[in-house]
Amino acid sequence: MAAPLVKLDHCVIKVSNFDRSDAFYARVLGCTVEAPMPQFRFYRLGAQQLNVHGPELDAPAHLLARIPVAPGNSDLCFEWPGPLDGAVRHLAECGVPIETGPIDTAGAKGRGHSVYFRDPDGSLLEFITYTEAAT
Repeated sequence: MAAPLVKLDHCVIKVSNFDRSDAFYARVLGCTVEAPMPQFRFYRLGAQQLNVHGPELDAPAHLLARIPVAPGNSDLCFEWPGPLDGAVRHLAECGVPIETGPIDTAGAKGRGHSVYFRDPDGSLLEFITYTEAAT
């Protein structure tokens, strides 16, 4: 029997400072920040969600990976909803330096065009667009 086709519901990042990360993810990615408990947050992006563990997470009280994610060790890609020059302008307006790009890349939908940047803890973030894969 073949495995069912599943979809990713959410993933986890860890941050060293909630206030700084909340502001960054809200401003740069347009996330809605929800704080149901003091030790973690949800960053919602439409139908997607990042669960965010904070510096004070009480590991024995929560189910975590065998080696829990640490601040700055995530790599995440977000689809930009238009031409990549809009993402470049947006990052500049937010004061976020581009680490690499624009470059040709590949993502879940095939060939794309991306820019890479970092969150306040150093996690590598990517904006990818499929509207204009470079030739």
